[in-house]
Amino acid sequence: MEIIKIGMADLGVAKSPSRLRTTGLGSCVGVVLYDSIHKIAGMAHIMLPDSSLAKNGELTVAKYADTAIPVLINQMERAGASARHMVAKLAGGAQMFAFLGNNDSMRIGPRNVEACKIALKEAQIKIVAEDTGGNCGRTIEMDATSGILQIRTVNQGVKEV
Repeated sequence: MEIIKIGMADLGVAKSPSRLRTTGLGSCVGVVLYDSIHKIAGMAHIMLPDSSLAKNGELTVAKYADTAIPVLINQMERAGASARHMVAKLAGGAQMFAFLGNNDSMRIGPRNVEACKIALKEAQIKIVAEDTGGNCGRTIEMDATSGILQIRTVNQGVKEV
């Protein structure tokens, strides 16, 4: 069994029996897609909600919810998955720092979660599990064989969804 590591602003696809893992999900969101018929999983480590935030026109597609999710779907389909069989699981999107006032630009975690949900709805992919928000970092690992997403949260242990 191979563990494929997904870095920040990165995405990847795994077929059974491999696993996908990403660490350091603070305000970032880990989006996991799974096709249980073909046993193919995909994961994106999304840092920001919208590609309009790209500086100097340099676009790293996996960095933004609106570009990463369509690219991940496409890569999974090229690996043999079917979009109509895919479901999604989300983790991360924490509010890592306390800010005074109502400055929406500082709410990166919640904005990331919202943007991922919008992109998934547009792609007609149902969210079947979610562990988002709070103020703790997470590490996630997706098993392409079982479709189980293991979420390790700082000071809160491990849960499976």
